[in-house]
Amino acid sequence: MNVVNRQAGGMFFMYGYGGTGKTFMWKTLTSALRSKGDIILTVASSGIASLLLPNDKIAHLKFAIPVPALDNSTCNIDQGTEQAKLLKATKLIIWDEAPMAHKYCFEALDKTLNDIMCMSNFDCVLFGGKVVVFGGDFRQILSIIPRGSRSSILYATINASYLCDYCTVLKLTKNMCLHSNLTITNTQEIKSFSQWLTDVGDGKLGKGDDGLYDIEIPSELLITNFTDPMNHTYPDIQHKYKDEEFLKSRANLASTNEVVDQINDYILNIIPGEEKEYFNYDSIDMRDAATSECYEAVTSEFLQSLKTSGISNHKISLKIDTPIMLIRNLDQAKGLCNGTRIIVYRMTNHVIEAWIILGQKHRKFVFIHGQLYVAFSRVQSKSGLKILIHDKGGKPLNITTDVVFNEVLQNL
Repeated sequence: MNVVNRQAGGMFFMYGYGGTGKTFMWKTLTSALRSKGDIILTVASSGIASLLLPNDKIAHLKFAIPVPALDNSTCNIDQGTEQAKLLKATKLIIWDEAPMAHKYCFEALDKTLNDIMCMSNFDCVLFGGKVVVFGGDFRQILSIIPRGSRSSILYATINASYLCDYCTVLKLTKNMCLHSNLTITNTQEIKSFSQWLTDVGDGKLGKGDDGLYDIEIPSELLITNFTDPMNHTYPDIQHKYKDEEFLKSRANLASTNEVVDQINDYILNIIPGEEKEYFNYDSIDMRDAATSECYEAVTSEFLQSLKTSGISNHKISLKIDTPIMLIRNLDQAKGLCNGTRIIVYRMTNHVIEAWIILGQKHRKFVFIHGQLYVAFSRVQSKSGLKILIHDKGGKPLNITTDVVFNEVLQNL
């Protein structure tokens, strides 16, 4: 706050694991400064995370960051435009979930702000002299590099950027989410569970190499009855599938899309009602193709079999009152983002109508870095976490793989 009041410029990183109060801090900072008439910009690396912020915006949209961002990229903001004038008048920029974005995004903003603030090559300062606060948890999922190696993922993180040489790191260490359920009888359990979560995120449990650690899951967290594993998360869902409070207080997290498909089919079968099927296109648009010869062997059956990350399957089956989740940022201003949970209430041949049930708008093989920790840290108590592990033959297991790239945690 002192730096913002003096407008001395600076880069800060608010580091804390899930539940320590980062979102609360953003809202407090924003409210305090806007109450004095200051202009504050709050953005996040993903659409669903931005919905938790005041006047939510996705960073790529707000700063016109090119996709993909490269080492020489700048934001598509020209001198004299309304966006440039807004950035000139801004007292503080808050960027949440920063570890999810590529370091070139932050470097593009740095170069652009220097240009907007008319800094020459000789007197360039960080972010044009603006105060910028980043936030996030490096224990969680990092920037996604398609088919990227461990080294390429680490190279893309913000703490591998030249910017971090000038960054002040502030840490939040108390899990306020867990402590909100604190009582006289569960104090020790919450303390030990909080420490266990931190150790999972830091890769301190189990033995392993090259970022892969085999960790043993406590028996009280394991699901050992495979007859109806969904009953542990959604008990009696066939009668409660319309209950919004029931739905939004629970979630399943799976490591692969194949498991997600199995869960979807299971839930749809037990929800009553008439099923309606929707299909995507199963032919290639040839209008921009230089030649059609290479596509002649591509059949409709082959296109229908494709299952690609970020794109829905060829066929989607739905029922009225089915709870579903978006996988695309459709309209961020309306809360329709990748990860938004909604319920279907009307289906026509070409239109699906639904309402949001959560949020302010109401509302290769193993896990990647931080994914296991993210799954574990979403709960508000130890009793709220149940884990299903089995081999290909259906035999229950209590060992799973935790992926932690310790290098990304070392200079924080």
